[in-house]
Amino acid sequence: MFFPVFMATFVGSFVVIPLLFAMARLFGVYAIVHERRCHVYVLFGKVLARIEEPGLYFLWPMMGWRALIVNWLGTGYVLDMRLDQVYLRSAPVNSEEGAPMGIGIWYEMYISDPVSYLFKNTDPRGSLSANVGNSTVRCLSNLPLAEMMVNRHGMSRTVRDEVSPKSHEWGYRLGSVYIRKVHFRDLEMIRQIESKVVNRLRQVTSAIKQDGANQVSIITSTADRKAAIEFAKAAAIRPELVGEALQKISKDPETSEALFSILETQKLLDGKSKLTLVPQKGGLLTDLLAAEQNKDVSNNP
Repeated sequence: MFFPVFMATFVGSFVVIPLLFAMARLFGVYAIVHERRCHVYVLFGKVLARIEEPGLYFLWPMMGWRALIVNWLGTGYVLDMRLDQVYLRSAPVNSEEGAPMGIGIWYEMYISDPVSYLFKNTDPRGSLSANVGNSTVRCLSNLPLAEMMVNRHGMSRTVRDEVSPKSHEWGYRLGSVYIRKVHFRDLEMIRQIESKVVNRLRQVTSAIKQDGANQVSIITSTADRKAAIEFAKAAAIRPELVGEALQKISKDPETSEALFSILETQKLLDGKSKLTLVPQKGGLLTDLLAAEQNKDVSNNP
């Protein structure tokens, strides 16, 4: 008994009940409207009902006997009422100076009147895009180049004020509008601007380097001048200081004699001449050393 009951439950749950619900929707018994969706029912060119709020709706109390044939002989439109976004690339405009510019404009839109959206314009989305592009060209042409490059908020507000009234007639309402990009369209002009910027950067870099070199030269010359002045002062006062020191030393004979002996010895040690030390009473040894010294001098002139 389990298997037949299981099969009957399975067939009833997944085949019969969904089929019954589908037949009920086909004959207009009820309709389910999802969040941010709108159902519009049209029969023989006449709008019978428009449902915008989400929920479960029974169509017979709303349309009467026509609910039975609206899905057969009429049309049921399901419209997406959610906010949509479009980015229109490089709308061609000319600045006041004659520069060919391109403007990228981003805008939001949503369906405000489903009936007007369906029947007043065959392509409201394309018409709105063309309207935004035309308004951009019409409102932003002949603006000064400096203003066009920096005043994006004001340009966005100008385009939105121009487009909104017309778009609402087609059932489309324009949301936020923002100028996202302003660029040059002429490649030759772009290359010229790049060349000028590069040359200007090179000039600025060279000027900075030259200014730095000049500052270093000024600092170096100033330091050299101050050092030369100080050395000259030292050289000028050196004889006076040395004379005063020697005068003090000469007052003490022993100190004076010891100082000059040390200086003489230091002079001999710093010289390149050879020095031979012999005893005070060398006798023959002194003569031999002198002869040997003369012989070395004669062999190495």
